Amino acid sequence: MNTAQAIENRREAILQEMRSIKSMRRGTINEQYLKVPQKGKDKPALRGPYHVLSRREGDKTVSERLTTAAEIEEAKTDIEAHKRYVSLCKEYELLTERLGVILRQTEDSEKKKQLKQPSKATRK
Repeated sequence: MNTAQAIENRREAILQEMRSIKSMRRGTINEQYLKVPQKGKDKPALRGPYHVLSRREGDKTVSERLTTAAEIEEAKTDIEAHKRYVSLCKEYELLTERLGVILRQTEDSEKKKQLKQPSKATRK
């Protein structure tokens, strides 16, 4: 994809795909197990898994327990949408960079062509 028009078309497709994302969440889903002491036994029993959605906000980790299968599936879908969004942003960035290079090269070659044409004064 080296032509400016092809890059512009892909950039527009990326923006359209970004617009189509209706819901997304940052973070990861982790399984949490808790050690619970049991009467009459030396070793605690593991309880779980409890599913937790965790993400960073500044210096803190924010976690939310997901209690139903529907919440877990919704969170997975939203996390995948966020990953797709980030990947589209990176692709858009690279394409825009490449487009700038192509446009500058085109402008430079046009300037060189103008410089090579003899002036009217030298043609007489």
